[in-house]
Amino acid sequence: MDLLCILSSLLISYLIFKIWKRIDSKRDQSCYILDYQCHKPSDDRMVSTQFSGEIILRNKHLRLNEYKFLLKAIVSSGIGEQTYAPRLFFEGREECPTQQDALSEMEEFYIDTIKKLLERNKLSPTDIDVLVVNVAMLNTTPSLSARIINHYKMREDIKVFNLTAMGCSASVISVDIVKNIFKTYKNKLALVVTSESLSQNWYSGNNRSMILANCLFRSGGCAVLLTNKRCLSGKAMFKLKCLVRTHHGAREDSYNACVQKEDELGRVGIHLDKTLPKAATRAFVDNLKVITPKILPVTELFRFMLSLLLKKLRGNPSKGSTAVAQAAPKAGINFKTGIDHFCIHTGGKAVIDAIGYSLDLSEYDLEPARMTLHRFGNTSASSLWYVLGYMEAKKRLRRGDRVFMISFGAGFKCNSCVWEVVRDLNVGESLGNVWNHCIDQYPPQSIVNPFLEKYGWIREEDDHDTFKIREEAM
Repeated sequence: MDLLCILSSLLISYLIFKIWKRIDSKRDQSCYILDYQCHKPSDDRMVSTQFSGEIILRNKHLRLNEYKFLLKAIVSSGIGEQTYAPRLFFEGREECPTQQDALSEMEEFYIDTIKKLLERNKLSPTDIDVLVVNVAMLNTTPSLSARIINHYKMREDIKVFNLTAMGCSASVISVDIVKNIFKTYKNKLALVVTSESLSQNWYSGNNRSMILANCLFRSGGCAVLLTNKRCLSGKAMFKLKCLVRTHHGAREDSYNACVQKEDELGRVGIHLDKTLPKAATRAFVDNLKVITPKILPVTELFRFMLSLLLKKLRGNPSKGSTAVAQAAPKAGINFKTGIDHFCIHTGGKAVIDAIGYSLDLSEYDLEPARMTLHRFGNTSASSLWYVLGYMEAKKRLRRGDRVFMISFGAGFKCNSCVWEVVRDLNVGESLGNVWNHCIDQYPPQSIVNPFLEKYGWIREEDDHDTFKIREEAM
């Protein structure tokens, strides 16, 4: 009997130990954002609509219709007068860039952001255990990650990942890499560096499917500090709750929707196919199917299933007639029951409008994305962090709130994740917030481009459908 009691006690103790060990290991696998730093280029790199028009005018391959098309894209894009471009544009060398132009553009970004981020958190570069760098349109030897390691003299055993060609969705991909590393290694600090290189990627031809990318993309970038250290969880800003990646590269139309290629004269640019809006919508819908059960309460899921069943019993509803409705059908589910803030990639006005329509969001929900597009433009993968910075600067983020990040990228990909705000975030404590200098001016009374009247004749653009399709594609 005594032996049986001893064996039972040992078995129970072993089970308790295994349960405790599993719970303890899960706690160390959490992914926290400690801090982040967005890049604000110097004012001498600021681009106005007037200057954008001058840059376009320098392209001798444009005919009148292409010139009108680009001007219409600029004044209708939702981009303001204070975005930034690489230095060679101001020197009139956009059609003959050098590799050093691209490297200098990146150095100016990462030296500024990483230095500020480490100093603010009282960290040494040798404290970083994991480095993930994503810049889609620049691939050098040595890699950008190696250049960062060399500049900051980081450790020899640092785990390094250098991502290219991942497009505007690369930030969430980088976070996913860090999250998976944190599952295996405890007590680590990770640095995610995200930007885009524009210096060598100006398209100088006149192919309409390739010239629109020249209008929307602007200079920017962000460095993000993440950890799974339990002792730092109290200092963290956000905790990752879930992350879902959707890749439709196996579908030919999705794969070819956004491709870097040469035009008929050998000039390299980004081709945006007319199938891109459909590819984006399809990827978005499939991504929502996976992430929705993870982020919404059971009551809302049950209500949605019930309403869907009733619709099927009543027959198919009439199709909407608007262009936005056709590009992005409504989800029919209330995401606000599980999400407090929506961090949307600033791919363009049409992208923001389509997601807002699909998720039934208010102008308040869309304001951070619209204002980021207006102030900083489309900064590719880093745009999500500018949107997040706007929310923080406006003191919207409170402990327990959930932030839904949504991004798209070539391939075609839709990646999303949800962050939980760990503590109340006030702009006063975040001295490095890129919005601090101008947040009181936002939102402005109007974000209509001041040159709309000056370039009013562009409303007579002869191929309106082409423009509308391309704008939605961005």
